[in-house]
Amino acid sequence: MSFTHGQGKVFETVEHIRMFGSALRKTGKPVVLVPLGNGLHAGHIALIRAAKRIPGAVVIVSYSGPEADHARLKEELIDAIFPFDPATLWPHGIRMEVSGGPSLNPQGAEVTRVLGMLGITGATDVVLGEKDYELVVSVQRALNDLHMPVKLHSVPTVRMPDGLAISLRNVSVPEEVRETALSLAAALTAGAHSAEHGATVVIDTVTQVLHAAGVTPDYVEIRGLDLGPAPELGDARLFAAITLGEIQLHDNVGLPLGIGFKNIEG
Repeated sequence: MSFTHGQGKVFETVEHIRMFGSALRKTGKPVVLVPLGNGLHAGHIALIRAAKRIPGAVVIVSYSGPEADHARLKEELIDAIFPFDPATLWPHGIRMEVSGGPSLNPQGAEVTRVLGMLGITGATDVVLGEKDYELVVSVQRALNDLHMPVKLHSVPTVRMPDGLAISLRNVSVPEEVRETALSLAAALTAGAHSAEHGATVVIDTVTQVLHAAGVTPDYVEIRGLDLGPAPELGDARLFAAITLGEIQLHDNVGLPLGIGFKNIEG
């Protein structure tokens, strides 16, 4: 098939995007899926740019947001947009759900949606953000367990200058409680920098910072990189959540538990 990178062609139907992905796979090109939801922000643009850095990549963005956002997506010189409607793809809801495995928050429905998009587009690669670290791990588990020949690429969380992770949920935080929202990232940063003292000190540090901001955390937990039990020494992931009004904010950071950043040799 004749193909030119960066045209941002819109494929309206499952049949057409499937044909596009299948044809490109036959040429040996990596077909990279960036699965987005119904809103667009700087974190999503970072995922798209990471996908474009994969050598020879054909980048497909699946997006359920407004058509007005297509122009912004095309500015990134992506190759294809699949503007899906969840109600059309899954008119009865997702009836067969893949288990997300152990995690702090249920991931099954989101994992199933990602797998569905991989099936529709025929992608060889998928790019996800570590803001949703639990989803990253859960999708990788699914790819492994279902023997799907798809490579997952994760992108570090994109943050605003004040440290707040960029997400649709964080953008919706009212201005009057924004300072309180910032305490979540501040608490995780403080906790991560106490990593050399062990898990108990890390959790106490996070909790104390949040309490000082007048917030009681919904949870503060340290897990292994696979979301299992945290190691006494080694790389781990620190998670916390707070609720402001009707919005629950989640965030996470990596940390060298029992070692500390200053003890890591450059």
